[in-house]
Amino acid sequence: MSSSISQERSSLNMKDFIGFTRRNLLIYFKDVLAIIFSLLTSIIVFVLYLLFLKGTFVDALNGTMRGLENIVNSADVDMFVNGILLSGILGSALITIPYTCLQTIVKDKEAGVDADICSTPLKRWKIVLSYFTASSICAFVMTSIILTIGLIVLNFMGDTHMTAASIAAAYGIVLLGSVSSTALFMVVMLLFKNSSTSTAFFGILTAAAGFVIGAYIPLSQFSDSVQSFCNLFPASHITSMMRNVLLSGVTDSINRDINGLDGGAFISAIKDTFSFNAHTFGSTFTMTNSVIYIGIIALICIGAMTVAYNKTYRRK
Repeated sequence: MSSSISQERSSLNMKDFIGFTRRNLLIYFKDVLAIIFSLLTSIIVFVLYLLFLKGTFVDALNGTMRGLENIVNSADVDMFVNGILLSGILGSALITIPYTCLQTIVKDKEAGVDADICSTPLKRWKIVLSYFTASSICAFVMTSIILTIGLIVLNFMGDTHMTAASIAAAYGIVLLGSVSSTALFMVVMLLFKNSSTSTAFFGILTAAAGFVIGAYIPLSQFSDSVQSFCNLFPASHITSMMRNVLLSGVTDSINRDINGLDGGAFISAIKDTFSFNAHTFGSTFTMTNSVIYIGIIALICIGAMTVAYNKTYRRK
C-alpha cells in the first residue's frame, strides 16, 4: 500500500515537473520580441559580416597565403570565411538565447509567482531544474534551427566538405553549449532581484559576447591576458570547437591543394589566427580538453544554482 502511494506521489511530482517545464517553454516561444532580442547578437554578427567582416577575414587569409594564391581553391577560401561567420553566430546565440529564457525567473520573482510555485508539492530542486531544462531546450532548438539553416545555405554556396559524422558532432556541440551556458547563466540570474537589473546586464552581455567568443575579431589578435580571460567562459570553447567541426573538411581540402609544399604551415597558421583552440594562461586546449573543462564548469554551476535557489526561494 505504502509503495503504491509512493509511486503515485512520484508520478504526480514528475507530471508537475513536466508541466512547469512546459510552462517555461511556452513563455519564451510565445513572446516574439523575446525571441528577436535573444538573437540580437547573432543578427549583429551577420550584419557586420555583410558590411565589412568578410572582407577583413578574406584579406587576413590572403595575407597568410602569399605565394599560394594559384594553388589554393578560392571557393575553399570563401567557404572557410563563411564557416567562421556561422561559428560566430552559433556561439553568440548560445549566450543570448538561454539568458533570455532564464529571465522568466526574475519576472516570476517580481510578480510573486515564485511564492505560489514554492507552495506546491514540487520540491525546490525540481523547480530550479525545470527552469534549467526549459532554457536548455530553448537554446538547443533555436540554435539547431540556425545551424540547420546555415548548413543548407553553405551547401548551396559550394562544397562544405562536411561528413555526416561532423554534422552530427556540430549538433552535439550545440547541445553541450546549450546546457553549459544555461547552467552558468542560471547562477547569474538568481542574483538579480528585478527585471531592470537583468535587462541592463543583458545589454552589456550582447555588446561583449561577440568579442569574448571572437566573432568580431579573432581572439589571437588580443593580448595573452585578454585571451586567457575570454577563454575562461565555456562559450569561447564552444565556438572554437564549432570552428574545428565546421571547417575541418575545408582545411583538409586546402591542405590537399597545397600538397605538402609548405609542410602544413599555412593550415597551422590560419588555425592559430582564427583561434581553433582555446589558449588560457599558457595552456592550449584540445577538443577533448575543452569538453572536459565545459563539463566541469557545468556541473559546478548546476550544484551552485541548486544551493542558491534553496537559499533564495523559501516556502511561504
